[in-house]
Formats: sequence, C-alpha cells, structure tokens
Amino acid sequence: MVGRRRSEKHRRRAAGYRQGLITAITVFLGFSLAFLRFWAFEAPGEWTRRSTIVAVGLVVAILLEIYSLYRALRIEDDTVQEYRKTVLWFIASAVVMLFGLFIAAVVLSGAL
Repeated sequence: MVGRRRSEKHRRRAAGYRQGLITAITVFLGFSLAFLRFWAFEAPGEWTRRSTIVAVGLVVAILLEIYSLYRALRIEDDTVQEYRKTVLWFIASAVVMLFGLFIAAVVLSGAL
C-alpha cells in the first residue's frame, strides 16, 4: 500500500551514516593493526603468558573490526535493523580492543 509506513525491518536510514561508520571502523582498524605490530615485533622484553593473552585479545578485536567492516559494506546494511547490528559489532570490537590495551599497559609497566 502506498500510504503505509515501511516496517522497522525494511526502513532505510538517512544518507551519510554508512560513510561515517566505515570511516570509524577503518580508523580503529588501522590503529589496532599498528598497535599489534608494536606489541608483536617492537615491544621490549620476552614473550610471556600474559603478553600472549594480550596478543590474542588484539587479534580477536581486529577480527571483530574486520567483520564489522564487512557488515558495513553490505547492501543490506542500509536498513535500520542491520545497521544497528553492525554498530553493536563495532562497539564490541572497541570494548575488546580497549580491554586488550589496558592489559597491555599493565603487562608492559610490569605491575603484575
């Protein structure tokens, strides 16, 4: 019917959101890859169980960021429902990365 509103599932979001989300994900992904390079190849000291846990956490965060980027680049992400899921995936990747950075700071400082 012409006069009926689209359902929440099929409603499209306003233009410009996709570009902003993709930019945020790629900036975060670039930082994550650079930090992983530092942590894996340039940080002083020997590998320990704690530093390995940090590296695994960083890799998990990077994989979540890549999945978020994949979702953001899909055509289906133009719908509000899919966009919200993509944002949640990206937030999850950011939380994992921040947790990894916190643990890395503790390990690097020698506090543990």
